[in-house]
Amino acid sequence: MSDDVLRALAHPLRLRMLNLMWPGPLSAAELARELSISHALASQHLRRLAAAGLVELAEERNRRGGHERRYRTVHGSPLSDQRDGAPFLAEALTVGLRERAARRDPSQAGATTDGELWVAPEEWERYRSGIQALGDALHAAARPARTPGTVPVAVTVHAFRMTPPLP
Repeated sequence: MSDDVLRALAHPLRLRMLNLMWPGPLSAAELARELSISHALASQHLRRLAAAGLVELAEERNRRGGHERRYRTVHGSPLSDQRDGAPFLAEALTVGLRERAARRDPSQAGATTDGELWVAPEEWERYRSGIQALGDALHAAARPARTPGTVPVAVTVHAFRMTPPLP
């Protein structure tokens, strides 16, 4: 993975932007409103994501006498199967998880699991595939932010095979 991609993924705000643009294109102005940041800051982060190849221009349109560019997340990006740069991505995911956990609705059920486990290789592959399928299904079901009839949810899974500890 290139240094540009690692640097782009290392910022939690850019990870949030990628998630927001997954179901459909958004402009810098739309991202700024959703993230409560300035239009200039949203544009700066979009440029960084575009330079790393993580977002692409989806459409350009005239709006209110101006020109609006809308971007979408490039599906199949390094977020879908991260192999290198894991410490950078893990730190960015941790920051994002902290921020989203603070917004958890205590009246609603969730699911939490954690483990450092030893399992048979074939079992690991079965569960890893299932986790990936779950993530793919949730991304496919995602709708643009604040779509009527939707609720915001948070999902962070970082499952990986480890090297055995030294004896």
